[in-house]
Amino acid sequence: MGDVSHDGYTIDEALSSIGFGTFQGFALAFAGIGWFSDAMEVSLLSFIGPALKSEWSISPTQESLLSTTVFAGMLIGAYFWGFMSDAHGRRMGNRGVGIIMYGAGILSAFSPEYISLVVLRFLLGFGAAGGHIFSSWFLEFIPKSNRGSWMLVLSAFWIIGELLEASIAWIIMPRLGWRWLLAFSSIPSLIVTLLSIIAPESPRYLFMKGRTNEAIEVLEKIALINRKQLPTGTLISDHQRPDEENSPSQETPLLSTFENETTIARKWFKSLCQLFSSDLWGTTLLVWILSFVYTFSYYGIQLMISTLSSRQSDCPSLRIFPKNNSLHVNVFITSLAEIPGLILAMVLVDRVGRKLCMEILTTLSVITILPLLFHQMGTVTITLLVSSRMFLAAASYTFNIYVKEVYPTSVRASSFGLANAVGRIGGMICPLVAVGLVRGCHQTPAVIVFGTIILISGISVVLFPFETKGRGLKDIVSETN
Repeated sequence: MGDVSHDGYTIDEALSSIGFGTFQGFALAFAGIGWFSDAMEVSLLSFIGPALKSEWSISPTQESLLSTTVFAGMLIGAYFWGFMSDAHGRRMGNRGVGIIMYGAGILSAFSPEYISLVVLRFLLGFGAAGGHIFSSWFLEFIPKSNRGSWMLVLSAFWIIGELLEASIAWIIMPRLGWRWLLAFSSIPSLIVTLLSIIAPESPRYLFMKGRTNEAIEVLEKIALINRKQLPTGTLISDHQRPDEENSPSQETPLLSTFENETTIARKWFKSLCQLFSSDLWGTTLLVWILSFVYTFSYYGIQLMISTLSSRQSDCPSLRIFPKNNSLHVNVFITSLAEIPGLILAMVLVDRVGRKLCMEILTTLSVITILPLLFHQMGTVTITLLVSSRMFLAAASYTFNIYVKEVYPTSVRASSFGLANAVGRIGGMICPLVAVGLVRGCHQTPAVIVFGTIILISGISVVLFPFETKGRGLKDIVSETN
């Protein structure tokens, strides 16, 4: 590691010296597979419903319940996985998520009847709720100089998952049926489970837990793989600089208070209290508002697109796709539409910062949806909705980066998990607005609702306490100021 001097280096300084190299490429692949396996399992709900309706003669309510149970599982599991990851490590969280998703996914393919399938899809949703742990794990290996861009590259794996699911559904469903689709869709989760055996623990998490030697070992292995050198000196905390009085007691704040607790209930309560400490309560409320708003708006606009592109509305059909297009093709096309917005976010996020990037994308989303206050031609309507969804998705991806950066390591995964849970509530409510209003030929009120909600998100972004661009990640709550 080089000669040790009286100077010290932080985790961020170590990662900056190591750079983004071969190891981070492997880390991106691992986290990306976990991310797009999540997207595949959620996306396939669009394809198996009609097949089950035909084979098992289920009612429309039962068909909808399949999706609802998955989101209910995600609602319950979102904070659970974040808390477990903060308490017991990112590596264990990744492995647990992979095992449950693969187990529930592959068993779903052998479901003998409707009830067992609903239960298994609920368990899968519970596992899929932990998909955010992969991004938290990846975040803690990236140098701060280009952290935003690489996190958006990881977000692209979600789109890849949607495109891949639509493609294999297009190929498999007509030939082999829905059971084979479920089986094939579970393969990425199996790969994640196997790779998690060799994936290292986050050095930032290890150091925050007081396991300094283990953190250094991981950093040394990364430096070796990247053919770089770590800085000389000892590994120190961000708030422990060489010119300060150093003593062993100064490192003890980095030891998680979770280790001193004896019950899961007390650990959970302690984690929740940190999110509402004097340093974080304002940020937490704003994060919850934005998570709800972005999820509500994104899925609401997506449902409007689906409704207006079909014969489900009482209004004349505004179909943009040819009548002979399959559902698989339509999903593929609308998923592709998110790519330009993601590229725009990648260009902006490390140049103008997270907050301004979100503001620009949110403004573009509002601008593209406002013309729908007045009647437009069918193709224009769908194009504007798809564009608004594209910018909103890119803003949401940027928001996910900010949330992981603004919270310290001690509560990073649990805070994002809880925000995800709040967002799922928005996802469960939005169909009542989007589908209900559009099917009733009330497009203008629907646009007013979504336009207002998106504007609220823009105001919330302005109120965030600080910009995280170029800032090192913090480890404990007292370091967030």
